[in-house]
Amino acid sequence: MNISEYIVKLLNTAGVQRIWGVTGDSLNGLADSINSDGNIQWIGVRHEEVAAFAAGAEAEISENLAVCAGSCGPGNMHLINGLYNCYRNQVPVLAIASDIPSTEIGTNYFQETDPKKIFADCSVYCEKITSPEQMPQVFETAMRQAILNSSVSVVILPGDVALKKISKRLPVKWQTPLIPQLKPAPDAISLAADYINKAKRVTFLCGAGCKSAHKEVLQLADLLHAPIVHALRAKEYIEYDNPHSVGMTGLIGFESGYHAMENADTIVLIGTGFPYRHFYPEGKSIIQIDHSAAAIGRHVQVDVGIVSDTIQALNDLFPLLQQKSDDRFLKSCLKHYKSSRSQLDALAEINPKSKKIHPQALVKIISDLADEDTIFSCDVGTPTLWSARYLEMNGKRRLIGSFNHGSMANAMAMALGAQSTNKKRQVIAFCGDGGFSMLMGDLLTLKPYDFDLKIVILNNQSLGFVDMEMKAAGFVSDSTKLVNPSFADIGRACGIESDIVIDSGELKDKISSLLNHDGPALLEVMSDKLELSMPPTINAKEIKGFSMYALKAIYNGRGNELIEIAKVNLLR
Repeated sequence: MNISEYIVKLLNTAGVQRIWGVTGDSLNGLADSINSDGNIQWIGVRHEEVAAFAAGAEAEISENLAVCAGSCGPGNMHLINGLYNCYRNQVPVLAIASDIPSTEIGTNYFQETDPKKIFADCSVYCEKITSPEQMPQVFETAMRQAILNSSVSVVILPGDVALKKISKRLPVKWQTPLIPQLKPAPDAISLAADYINKAKRVTFLCGAGCKSAHKEVLQLADLLHAPIVHALRAKEYIEYDNPHSVGMTGLIGFESGYHAMENADTIVLIGTGFPYRHFYPEGKSIIQIDHSAAAIGRHVQVDVGIVSDTIQALNDLFPLLQQKSDDRFLKSCLKHYKSSRSQLDALAEINPKSKKIHPQALVKIISDLADEDTIFSCDVGTPTLWSARYLEMNGKRRLIGSFNHGSMANAMAMALGAQSTNKKRQVIAFCGDGGFSMLMGDLLTLKPYDFDLKIVILNNQSLGFVDMEMKAAGFVSDSTKLVNPSFADIGRACGIESDIVIDSGELKDKISSLLNHDGPALLEVMSDKLELSMPPTINAKEIKGFSMYALKAIYNGRGNELIEIAKVNLLR
């Protein structure tokens, strides 16, 4: 038995069902062992970045260890962006990074790089196997570290070392490590209770750390008459069946979410790493609950930091809190939210007098027609914005994306990984034209591996969110404009059922056909490229930036464009 064969047996024992990657000569030993064993599927994607994105999504949906692999040199390099996303999304992923022959390391050999340096910043464990005697400790350690830290581990394996013999007497052992519960310090809980009991107006800001804590968060909010604001990654966990919800805050949030935090006395941050400092109001008492000690006070100064699992902290805090009788703050926040929500919903109505397709209407229809347990993935930029505002969660649906790392081209790649966990579950990838065109080669992965993805491409011929940011900063530029091919034609060329919609009156029927098609399908949506994605609050700097943009646009003979933007966004 050689090292590669041992690795495959170990992964199989640990329940790994597939490895995502692009084959190469330095991976020959691993590929041959996978083929001989027959229990683990090799999914050969067209780009290693897709392999890492897909493995991350598989891990996020399954909550189990997922594996990707890249060949030496460029293959390793291509894994990097997807692995950064896995690292920042805190999902358990093992990357097998093959390397050049061990005898050639340090000679400036063909495709030589230094994988330990390359992967150091996006992994919690990274080690090279140089001899059979390192097995199984290095490989088992990598797997355990990935699971226990919900993060990325990398094992570097030179192609020749992978073929070295290992004793047949070495047993294959594996026990999936159980993540321990983290309990809060009683003094921190007591101090937090004092702050909350003295406060008149309490607002919660909830993040992804509220996963599985829906009941406990609402129980506490009921006691305190506290409005609940959520960060993007908490949308799927906290927004549904929530009478205290006042929407999201941040760059793509609601005005009501910003309002609820701005007007509170005390803000309780629950399992969130919300990074945007200027959305934290000044002069408030801040209590932060997070399972990571490193997260406490990272983005805003806190009065009380509680290092704990979310449910444990909330359960310990609840008995120490006094019920608040005054619900006027909550009612005012809910009224504000209702107004904000109605304004956003109005933008999603289809105007029968216009054929233009607005992205708000597109996403609203997708949400209405999708299955109750659909997994949505969305590209960074405007697809994320419209998904955050118009996809309806219900406790069964999932919404995944590159919400922390912020990488383009993630939606289709992550959809592959998500659907690998259950081929019968509906998965919809909401792609931007910029993001999709970056990694659209992996359309070719769908049919050979029987992926039934539904792909919606928002074709607004622009890097829309970047365009909005440039306008807010006062820049006039054509650099965000895209000259696109027909994505529907490309889909057909790849053997995928594909269609295009340019008339808003046909939107509902075309989406229905897409979702009901038996097999992978693609819908290209020609969206209004002049639709602005406005933040929930605009500061003086942004007002100045938009004003400068308007003046520059007129000066450069682009006044007509300015008029059209006004028509689309102000007169609707």
